[in-house]
Amino acid sequence: MTTTTETNGAAPATAENLLTDNPELYEARFPDPERLAGRWAEDCLSRYGAGTRVLDLGCGTGRDAAHLHGAGRTVTGADVSEAMLTHARTHHPGPDYVSADLREFTLPGREFDAVVCLDSALLYCHTNAELDGFLSSVRRCLAPGGLLVAEMRNGAFFLGRTELLDAPRVNTFTWQGTAYRSTTTLYVDRTAQLLRRTRVWTADDGSAPVEQRSAWRLLFPQELRYVLAAHGFEVLALYDGPGPRTEPPWREGDAPGSATEADRLHLVARRTHGRHPN
Repeated sequence: MTTTTETNGAAPATAENLLTDNPELYEARFPDPERLAGRWAEDCLSRYGAGTRVLDLGCGTGRDAAHLHGAGRTVTGADVSEAMLTHARTHHPGPDYVSADLREFTLPGREFDAVVCLDSALLYCHTNAELDGFLSSVRRCLAPGGLLVAEMRNGAFFLGRTELLDAPRVNTFTWQGTAYRSTTTLYVDRTAQLLRRTRVWTADDGSAPVEQRSAWRLLFPQELRYVLAAHGFEVLALYDGPGPRTEPPWREGDAPGSATEADRLHLVARRTHGRHPN
């Protein structure tokens, strides 16, 4: 078996990270033909009056960035994966795509009215220092009053609940004539406050199995409110659903919820005026 070392989620650990290094395979594994994530993000931006300049941080294959561009916004998509950026420029044109590590970045000469960070990308900040780096970087590139819109897993869901941890989850799909099977196991590393994932890939093309490891920071709602306030953000909305990856999923016209108990967490925060409080 081929084994990759653990990735912090911000970059592929090796050239064998199937989804990160093969963006078309990623889109086949996680299809979004209705652009639900992008539509939800656009709804949040419109609902809270964001300006037109948007940074999609951790943009991946560029699907959501392209949707926001199509909605009339001036979009910059940022990711650390060059394979993803190359795919985005070719298959989802419109936004300006740049390389950036979300844990700490500068984009000289660029100011944004909103930063969008979807699909748990924020949770690739595993340590407090990385989370501080993310929020400091986001605040630095936002205009006063600008929005941070994020969608992620909810750490509070795992307090006493084990349904996502009790057994491996198996998914199968076909891409370019090859059948792929992924077996995913999750477990909570309480000391590091991480949700760790082991995923084993097999395919019917005769290739050797590939094992990959990654992790997300488990952030709790009150913890998130606290660290956002410390970095000069006012939380406008923080709720578990509806969202693009909830059941049932968000649909146009759905208002934000109020609970923070389910598996996903949705955040809208505004950069306050004035200097960084720290």
